[in-house]
Amino acid sequence: MSVLAVPEPVPMRRSEPLPDNIRALLGVRRHTAAAPRKVMAAPATLPGRTIAPGLQLCEAIVAWPPAPPLFHAQFAKLDAWIEPERLVLFDTETTGLAGGTGTRAFMIGMADWHEGQFRERQLLITTLAGEAAMLDCFASWLRPDSVLVSYNGKSYDAPLLKTRFRLQRRASPLDGLMHIDLLHPVRRRWRGAWENCRLATAERQLLHVVREDDLPGSEAPAAWLGFLRGGSAAPLHRVAHHNSQDLRSLGGILHQFASPQDVPLINA
Repeated sequence: MSVLAVPEPVPMRRSEPLPDNIRALLGVRRHTAAAPRKVMAAPATLPGRTIAPGLQLCEAIVAWPPAPPLFHAQFAKLDAWIEPERLVLFDTETTGLAGGTGTRAFMIGMADWHEGQFRERQLLITTLAGEAAMLDCFASWLRPDSVLVSYNGKSYDAPLLKTRFRLQRRASPLDGLMHIDLLHPVRRRWRGAWENCRLATAERQLLHVVREDDLPGSEAPAAWLGFLRGGSAAPLHRVAHHNSQDLRSLGGILHQFASPQDVPLINA
């Protein structure tokens, strides 16, 4: 019986790729290199520390501006002597400039002179539910003899906060407090001499403060609302920095009016 010889198997030559038309007929996919894995940046942390659900507190102690001396508030059309330890400087960052019940303060900045230094405290809500805790904390910082200091606060910041206290069914701690609104003495003295009497102009003219990389106040609402919608917390740090400079400028401008000498107080 004859035996058939079985031919040796021919190894496949892997070095020759299949033509594209054959690949298409066979449904063979071309191997592609794996896409590089994206490196995610670490999320920005919120300013300050958490003191209640949805509420952050930022604190700072700085040397400038110095505390004013005991002064008479005649420049603000108030017949009263004011001790520096009674002063409470405040400024808000809000969701808009229209006012009314639809506008809320998402940050309240407060400053005073504590043990000879300028103390800043800022409250920032990170959820809508944090508003009540923010208002309660701010109220706890006020005393019956506190003297409020603001820039356009009589027309905007104070009425807005009073509305928020009322909507949260809380008595407003601002009622009955003496209030020095520095916008009005600035207008009486320099209207017509400056291009306008905005805070940025007053601090530049009187304190030689020129802000660099400052977040405009008009962009603060978008920074906060963007965070609530899942965006980065990084812009909130710029909001806090902007608010901090507002407070320091308030202190410097107040010192300018309260000091007996008529010399600009330059920000050192």
